[in-house]
Amino acid sequence: MALRPIDNALPTITQERPKKQPRIAVATHKQQPPTANDENQVPSEPTVDYISSDNLKPMSDPEAQIQSLIEDLDSKNWVEVCESLNDVRRFALYHSSLLLPILDKILLVVVKSMKNPRSALCKTSIMAASDIFNAFGDKLFDPSTSDAFEDLLLQLLLKASQDKRFVCEEAERALGSMVGSMTPLSLLQKLRVSVSHKNLRIRAKAAVSLSKCVSKMGSDEMEEFGMEKLIEVAADLVNDRLPEARDAARAIATSVYEAIIKDVEVEEKMEAWQSFCFSKLTPINAISILKIVKA
Repeated sequence: MALRPIDNALPTITQERPKKQPRIAVATHKQQPPTANDENQVPSEPTVDYISSDNLKPMSDPEAQIQSLIEDLDSKNWVEVCESLNDVRRFALYHSSLLLPILDKILLVVVKSMKNPRSALCKTSIMAASDIFNAFGDKLFDPSTSDAFEDLLLQLLLKASQDKRFVCEEAERALGSMVGSMTPLSLLQKLRVSVSHKNLRIRAKAAVSLSKCVSKMGSDEMEEFGMEKLIEVAADLVNDRLPEARDAARAIATSVYEAIIKDVEVEEKMEAWQSFCFSKLTPINAISILKIVKA
């Protein structure tokens, strides 16, 4: 009987091409809100309500509550600072005599809060500035608060120049409250510096506020400040890059023109206006002003 040969070689394995794996679609599920028992839940971002001045109520115990106001404003919790800033507003509106002795410290906190990157805190501080303007007005020019007021004014001009619309609009309202509640002549001295600011947006916002001040002034007040100073401001702004500044220049020049020709005969108005411009300005600036305000 013939023996069958034994093949010690390993069996030949034919390699097959790997089959293409089907793509597996993973369904995404909306994350369920954490339950009360979830120890790892992330707290939601707190919200801040913006309360209008008309809806703010008096403090329940102002004499006691004023004692802790500065400490409350220094909280590390920004929501608590917002609440304390609203208390500042309530003190300004209903208990201003209690706030006056610490007004310089309050202004420093308001400025600090405006610089905060949280928009809610920034806007609340701007709203506080508006109520402070309406409550104290010219008292902010006092030596004890003058420097803090200048810092506040610069911050408001900066915020009014930013791109965040709701912050910008609130800052513009605050600047309007400032102009409406303070003596124009004193405020002009503060704004005069800012209309020469290197930041063109700050310069434009300052020019708008300055032009509103000038529009409130009579000819005697304008004379006291200096007609030549006002027309120089207008001349500096008339060719500014921003339309707001140019419009403000036109408004300032118009106010000066109306004061100059107030008691002048009709046929002499043109001569009086031209004579004033050329006597106070360089020829090129005088011509620029005469182009936008013609007698």
